[in-house]
Amino acid sequence: MARPADGLKVVSANRLDSGAVVWLAADDQWQHHIAVASVFEGATAEAALERAKASAATGVVVDPSLIDVTLENGAPRAVRPRERIRSLGPSVRADLGVQAGRRQ
Repeated sequence: MARPADGLKVVSANRLDSGAVVWLAADDQWQHHIAVASVFEGATAEAALERAKASAATGVVVDPSLIDVTLENGAPRAVRPRERIRSLGPSVRADLGVQAGRRQ
């Protein structure tokens, strides 16, 4: 069962070279699956966003932002439908994107 959001956040962005959705994970590495994203709360979320913006300044990613999540079985899950779609891939083709086990 999901816990309420309670201010839990992950950092999301898009890779500049491919446009793929990526998530900030351990050691400030960008990963393609929300399940491995680092979960932040409060001031640590804001600090993580600032680190992500520094990454954006180097041309690795664009438009980093904080996304509300819940924890399901210990893994983050986006709260808003738009972000759930971004975390899974195209909603019209289940054979494409992350939901098909493909890296974007």
